[in-house]
Amino acid sequence: ASCVSRALSATRAFSPRAPARRPPASRASSTAVAASMAATKRPYPIGTPGVPWTDDEKKQWRASVESPSRSYQEEVLAKIEALRGPNFDVQRYGSLPYDESDPERFPLFAVFTKAWDETRPSVLITGGVHGYETSGVQGALAFLNSPQCLHFAKVMNIAVAPCVSPWGYERVQRWNAEAVDPNRSFAKNAPPPAREAAALMRLVNELGVKSWLVHIDLHETTDSDESEFRPAKAARDGEDYEPDVVPDGFYCVADSKNPQPGFQKAIIDAVRLVTHIAPPDANGNIIGEKITQEGVIEYPLDDLMLCASMTGAKYTSTSEVYPDSPNASAAECNKAQVACVVGALEYVVEKEGLRR
Repeated sequence: ASCVSRALSATRAFSPRAPARRPPASRASSTAVAASMAATKRPYPIGTPGVPWTDDEKKQWRASVESPSRSYQEEVLAKIEALRGPNFDVQRYGSLPYDESDPERFPLFAVFTKAWDETRPSVLITGGVHGYETSGVQGALAFLNSPQCLHFAKVMNIAVAPCVSPWGYERVQRWNAEAVDPNRSFAKNAPPPAREAAALMRLVNELGVKSWLVHIDLHETTDSDESEFRPAKAARDGEDYEPDVVPDGFYCVADSKNPQPGFQKAIIDAVRLVTHIAPPDANGNIIGEKITQEGVIEYPLDDLMLCASMTGAKYTSTSEVYPDSPNASAAECNKAQVACVVGALEYVVEKEGLRR
């Protein structure tokens, strides 16, 4: 039996009758909840306002979200197992110790195109760093199943970690089980704060790639960012919560120290054929940052310890799909993630002269 098959067998304790994921709040209702919390100073239900959470309060938060809403094994691992064959290698690179009764409950896997060649440029695609961002996971898997993936594999090595945070995936949570944000944990000069980040960084280091050409990190921005996750973060850190506007549409995040504007534009142009691009707010911002071109903002990736900073790749981008739009279906969001990757790699192939 393969390592994924063994993992599936070892994790059948998950009941297929687990409660279904609740539908997302509408954009209007989530914004109203956020505004109400801020205007009335209604505190988050865990902790004391203005005081960072204690370890006991972090455990209280975990207990409040512990019931899984979906199955990592059925929705992710089964699809990874199906990829095994003539086109891909599958490698287990660790597991997360969040289930004391079953240490194999959350194994971590990466998928590699066959015939890995050190003389070729290498590409890393990551999904599910925030487990609740569904299309990041399913979009990464859909890319692996696309004909374009095998086409690109003729001129580059492709590594995909489809679900970096499986505990968060099952519970539809941004943080890991220890109330740590994995996407603020990719520290290069200190131990990574999140186990998920540490495991992925170990894998990347062990691959021995001297210089990554591309790293694309697949994410979503959701209504629950304002109705739940940002208020929870403020409570956890003992800070005041200030609501923001959830952008309606796709955007991407470039590295302010290496923005590669042509690369970002290629992503936006490819995605607009699938779904709409987020407009800026009245101040010309998306999530509080000035746009640098249509649908693009910039962050200092290294300073924030974001996943897209991990490889130091020449071309990096973080995609942000908006799954709660009334004009976008789940399938469309997955397709938008695939379009992001394909558009990015087509640009790189042309720009770097990689055509055979």
